[in-house]
Amino acid sequence: MLEEFVLALYLVSILVLSIFGSHGFVLVYYYFKNKKDEIEGRKKKLKPKTLEELFGEEKNFPNVTIQLPIYNEFYVASRLLDAVSRMDYPRDKMQIQVLDDSTDETVNVVALKVMELKGKGFDIEHIRRGTREGFKAGALKYGLKFAKGDFIAIFDADFVPNPDFLRKTLPYFYLDGNIGMVQTRWEHINENYSLLTQAQALALNGHFIMEQYVRNESGFFITFNGTGGIWRKTCIEDAGNWEGDTLAEDMDLSYRAQLKKWKFVFLKDVVSPAELPAEINALKSQQFRWTKGAIEVGLKYLKRIWSENLPLKVKLEATFHLTNNFVFPFILITALLNPIVVMIKESGQYDWYYFVMGVFVLPFFGPFLVYMLAQKEIYKNWKDKIILFPLFLAGSMGLAVNNTRAVVLALLGKKTEFVRTPKYGIKSEGEKWETKKYVASRVEWVTFVELALAVYMFAGIMLSAYYLELAAIPFQAMFFAGFSFIGALSIKHSKVWGEYSRRLQIAWNVIKGKFAYKKIEF
Repeated sequence: MLEEFVLALYLVSILVLSIFGSHGFVLVYYYFKNKKDEIEGRKKKLKPKTLEELFGEEKNFPNVTIQLPIYNEFYVASRLLDAVSRMDYPRDKMQIQVLDDSTDETVNVVALKVMELKGKGFDIEHIRRGTREGFKAGALKYGLKFAKGDFIAIFDADFVPNPDFLRKTLPYFYLDGNIGMVQTRWEHINENYSLLTQAQALALNGHFIMEQYVRNESGFFITFNGTGGIWRKTCIEDAGNWEGDTLAEDMDLSYRAQLKKWKFVFLKDVVSPAELPAEINALKSQQFRWTKGAIEVGLKYLKRIWSENLPLKVKLEATFHLTNNFVFPFILITALLNPIVVMIKESGQYDWYYFVMGVFVLPFFGPFLVYMLAQKEIYKNWKDKIILFPLFLAGSMGLAVNNTRAVVLALLGKKTEFVRTPKYGIKSEGEKWETKKYVASRVEWVTFVELALAVYMFAGIMLSAYYLELAAIPFQAMFFAGFSFIGALSIKHSKVWGEYSRRLQIAWNVIKGKFAYKKIEF
């Protein structure tokens, strides 16, 4: 009876993962369909006029407010403000709001930079609420009260927007009065810093090219990515303004706006450079927030989406979009049960079961195609990039514990703090972040679970080798690599490791000193 239960649960887990993996084929289908429609002229892209063509003189350009939500961003706040000050747009038509909820020296850095830019003639405000109520959503909503612009551009502290951002995005609002938001694609200024940043870049490219772009071109819902985009102010207000009851305030407002029939535009060829997290604990906090926030938004809107008068394909795609993070608990269940399933197979009673299981290998090619096509769209050397796919896949498996916790807390309705992703102003490989502020000061309990699972999966590999179940080993090896990589880096990328390394170095120096003394004495 227990064996049947384990096999049934394992089958359900693999089935769920296969369903979500198969969704990759749906994105690939629409990707090629859109390409074909463009080539054969069934889909004509409207090219917007320039601002000069629309308004003539610069004095007639629309008023824009640039909101910069900041919380303890000592290393990158000044860089962001410098980039915004280089915007190619009339200063008398551009208001800058620094929405600063910081509690550290960032406040002084921002204050000095704001004074400098005011002296240069910029309309810039350093807005301090004195509270973090509503976190980022609360800051954006508060700033909107004083926004002079008809359009609201938003950049997080780790972004370095290009000077032509407003000139490239604003014209799209004048193609259709019902366009409420224009999102640009993120570019990665420190992509080649490490294998960790390269794997993140691969994942984000897949999101923007094969999710955002394909969904937008196919008439599905997309989301504002929280930064690197610009809103029509009346769209924000009409959709009910920013709400802080989820950790994904950007996705929340996006669905509300589109449910009220506002249109969104994604520009894959207009980029906004940004810094990727250089260390694993920052990435884990980011992934936790994104995962939990998406589930919270799904719980908030899925019922409404299915009750709206929308095409079935739009409802289905929105459902996949809002629930795809449910893969993480099932990844974890699969990892836990896999060695047990190997042992059950040795009884020889369920040969039919293992034959059926072989069919579920095929859906996993869906995600590979998604990420391959995304890299091909962006890079000439895309083959060098897609080589990282196994690392990305192993990392996704390794994040299963961290992200499963996020899913469970969302389902339980547990509120958690908006933990911002620390950035260190890292660009090139030689730059270091280990001694900087914001590095994790302790190791979370999740890390020890990840390391325990790494040991467990290694035992599974040994077990499979013993029983000559060689087909199971690559699968288990991916789990082992993922849990080991994420768990070990979580310790190494913390101050705990730095202190441990420092003490080891001191001990080694003492030992060397004693040997040197004895040698001299002799």
